Amino acid sequence: METLRRATDRDAPAAADVWLRSFTAALPTVRRAHSDEEVRSWFAAVVVPRSETWVAVSAAEEVLGLLVLEGPELDQLYLDPDHRGRGLGDRFVGLAKERRPDGLDLWCFQVNAPARRFYERHGFHAVEWTDGTRNEEGEPDVRYEWRPRTRGGPPSPKPGGGSV
Repeated sequence: METLRRATDRDAPAAADVWLRSFTAALPTVRRAHSDEEVRSWFAAVVVPRSETWVAVSAAEEVLGLLVLEGPELDQLYLDPDHRGRGLGDRFVGLAKERRPDGLDLWCFQVNAPARRFYERHGFHAVEWTDGTRNEEGEPDVRYEWRPRTRGGPPSPKPGGGSV
C-alpha cells in the first residue's frame, strides 16, 4: 500500500511530473497556461516549500499522487493516471478532511466530469459556476465546498453565516 507523507524538496520534481501526466490524461481539451518547465519550477519554488503538500509514495519511494492544501482550500489533488481507481484519491480526501475538519473548498473544471463525480461522492457540493474568466486557462469551472455535518443534523453553516 502507498504511504501518504508530507512532501520534501526532493519530491518536487516527481510531484510536478505526476501533475503534468495527470492533467494531460484527465483534461486533454483544456489549454494549459504554463509550460512543463514552468510547472516544475512552480512546484520546486512555491508548491512544495510554501503549501501543505502531501505525496503518496510506493515502497520504492516513487511519487504516485499529490495533495496540496492552501488554507481552507483543497488546491491540488492529482494522481498518476496508472494509479487511478485504486482508492488513493479517497485516502487523500480523507486526509484533507482530517487536516481541515471545519471544511474545505475547491475548484474543478466543469469539463472534468469524473473529478466532479468523485468530489460529489465525497460530500462536496457545487456552490458557484463560472465562465472561466478568473482562471489562467480560461476554462469554465465550478467551486465546491464540503462542511462537516453536525451530529444528526444538516451541514454546519459557513463561518460568519454568509450565504454563497
